Amino acid sequence: MKHLLIASLLTLASAAAVAQTQVEVKDAWVRATVQQQKTTGAFMQLNAKQDARLVEVRAPIASTVEIHQMSMENNIMRMRAVAGIDLPAGKSVELKPGGYHIMLINLKQQIKDGDLVPVTLVVEGKDKKRQTIELQVPARPLNSAAADAIKH
Repeated sequence: MKHLLIASLLTLASAAAVAQTQVEVKDAWVRATVQQQKTTGAFMQLNAKQDARLVEVRAPIASTVEIHQMSMENNIMRMRAVAGIDLPAGKSVELKPGGYHIMLINLKQQIKDGDLVPVTLVVEGKDKKRQTIELQVPARPLNSAAADAIKH
């Protein structure tokens, strides 16, 4: 009975945490790496209930984590770090190869297909209050079905 009560309380606490989450994260994945590779990307879809902004990303597997944008400039694809990404209410914002994405730089170890990579998103609302979203993001090879779906 005691275990059932504890399980029920944990379920309620988890449901309350989800209810307070202002940003839904879907289809998150990290690109698996080969040995000695020092950078990789993380990708996902973000959907905010209210206008918000992704302002920071952390991952203990990398020394540096940056939010990046790729764009065409004078027929050349350029990648640059950005301070954040606006998340308009009710609109899905896709972080994908060739667009906005998260760069994990100076990796501390190889990321293998199937690994779960801890990633923390920091989202700021219009009221300047910050929310952290803790994720366990699966690693997949670039040529996986998830990667193919994101490219199209």
